[in-house]
Amino acid sequence: MSSNLLERFVPAVGWMRRYQMSDLPGDITAGLTVAVMLIPQGMAYAMLAGLPPIVGLYASIVPLAIYALLGTSRQLAVGPVAMVSLMVASSVGAMAQPGSDQYVALAVVLALMVGVMQAGMGLLKLGFLVRFLSHPVISGFTSAAALIIGLSQLKHLLGVKLPRTHHIHEIIIEAFAHIQDWNWIALGMGAVSIALLLGLKKFSPRAPGALIVVAGATLVTWLFGLEQGGLSVVGEVPAGLPMPSLPSFSLTQLGELAPTAIAISLVAFMESISVAKAFAAREGYKVDADQELRALGLSNVAAAFFGGYTVTGGFSRTAVNGQAGAKTGLASLITAGAIAVALLTITPLFAWLPNTVLSAIVMAAVFGLIDIKEVVHLWKVRKGDLLQLVLTFAATLAFGIEIGIGVGVGFSLLQIIWRSASPVIAKLGRLPGTTFWRDTQRIDGLQTYDDVVVLRLDARLYFANIARLEQEIDKTQADANRHVVLDCGGMNDIDTSALALLEELAVSQHSRGVTLSLARVKAAVRDQLKAAHFKLPIEVYDSVEVAVRTAREESCADLPVNTDDSDDGQVSNGQAA
Repeated sequence: MSSNLLERFVPAVGWMRRYQMSDLPGDITAGLTVAVMLIPQGMAYAMLAGLPPIVGLYASIVPLAIYALLGTSRQLAVGPVAMVSLMVASSVGAMAQPGSDQYVALAVVLALMVGVMQAGMGLLKLGFLVRFLSHPVISGFTSAAALIIGLSQLKHLLGVKLPRTHHIHEIIIEAFAHIQDWNWIALGMGAVSIALLLGLKKFSPRAPGALIVVAGATLVTWLFGLEQGGLSVVGEVPAGLPMPSLPSFSLTQLGELAPTAIAISLVAFMESISVAKAFAAREGYKVDADQELRALGLSNVAAAFFGGYTVTGGFSRTAVNGQAGAKTGLASLITAGAIAVALLTITPLFAWLPNTVLSAIVMAAVFGLIDIKEVVHLWKVRKGDLLQLVLTFAATLAFGIEIGIGVGVGFSLLQIIWRSASPVIAKLGRLPGTTFWRDTQRIDGLQTYDDVVVLRLDARLYFANIARLEQEIDKTQADANRHVVLDCGGMNDIDTSALALLEELAVSQHSRGVTLSLARVKAAVRDQLKAAHFKLPIEVYDSVEVAVRTAREESCADLPVNTDDSDDGQVSNGQAA
């Protein structure tokens, strides 16, 4: 295998070959900083997924190393994230008791399925599929998921048992129904933790807020024996590194997990590639979407073999990684190494770590994902896209993330179909004293003719929208126009169904004494028209001006003068609607 081909599939070969020692301090600093951040986050997100905290740490070692070798982003920090953790919980939670051995096994199998799907999509160069997740759809389900994720942590924050549900109103009602059972120590510690996390993020963003909160809460719990007073703690965490293995599974389980695996494959990749592209643009390099799919896919396969669960690139950790000076994938290798050392040395300290603090870390992280600014922006700019966001948001809250995403994508595709089938067809008029033709709805004082109407279709002409064109032409006959000129400057394609219907349209209009001609036809469309061999030829002109002049010369009509400022006594001023 040539070095270039090897570098294409293992990008680390390239940065290792060209590594500059001046980048080493930044990579070391970033790697250790992200490790400090990822240890408490990984445990917190695993708990959100319904898994033992140690599973989050297992998912933060080998998968990071695999991505560092295969990924094309120099700053992306891979590991457990809140969104995917919630999707794992909602899917696997319907099949097994959270925290049980079967539950852990199913979560591992789900990571394997996601990994195989992503790697397969990368090999088939299907990275473009993620484009069907529009920004309003992403914003809608992210905001809804943030509410679900945050409120799902109330049971740990309050120290009470609450039903597992994605309906936030049920969580809130149940929480207040058990107000007499609230653990005020857990609530107080959780509230203080959230305040510290938000305060440090605002006033000292470089400080390892999660580690500070975890260390402080663990120390306080140990010193005062708060776990004996009913404060729920993580408890014993097994020391040592995960050994490679793969749990058994059945085809029935694969079938039940498949819809979630597909959804996670797309959502996780979307989150990862969005973050990777943002930092690549800032640093002046490019990422390969298909290679990113392969890298994330194999990272998830590795997570499954080493006792972890589904991982992807996270925004907050990537931001910290970049700000701390990461220049290459070596930073992620250092992060993975530091977490491995932690598993070998400091796991006994986690025994006094309060669960309410891990919940506080999750809540502080996800509530910032609620995107109010995007709602205001779309209200001002495009209300149709706002409807996408609102529907996705509502569907996610009502039915869960997978269905919410499906509703959002489905609605956005329906909007695309509707817009293409119902394009805006502009009626044109000439700017006085020029040969330029413009939309009469946009500009006042344009010159229009009584015996010729000019229409412009800014879309490809195909079977679904030619009926719309026919309707618009029929409307013009109320004005007794004998000639219709269609400006095709914005038409870049025409399918065979539209060609046949265009001929039928020309014939039907001809039977009514109306001629149809085309202007400014692009070369590709012109070739298609020639190949169609219409029985009734449709005249094609290089410009709208020539088409109109020719039509009027053929018209023997002697129409009355409509305005005083007409150029030849037979034009009228178009009025803005």
